[in-house]
Amino acid sequence: MQLGLDRYGEARPAFGAWVLQQVDREGPVGELVKAAKADRRFPRAGTPRDVRKHLNEMQAAGEMFEAVDDAELDWLCY
Repeated sequence: MQLGLDRYGEARPAFGAWVLQQVDREGPVGELVKAAKADRRFPRAGTPRDVRKHLNEMQAAGEMFEAVDDAELDWLCY
């Protein structure tokens, strides 16, 4: 499977855009969504790597990186 395609061969949304769509999520991913929505510089068209880099630059808490890991798994299964 190509990274830009889902398991059905259709275009997968960018990871950053997908995160912003997860408005009903709870737990760590929900906290990531809230932080992303409040952050004007959040990489909306970014990859998971771009999001991690941005969080690192923002000196985010370790829990945010764990949330990105969880969200990435969900996104890859999308």
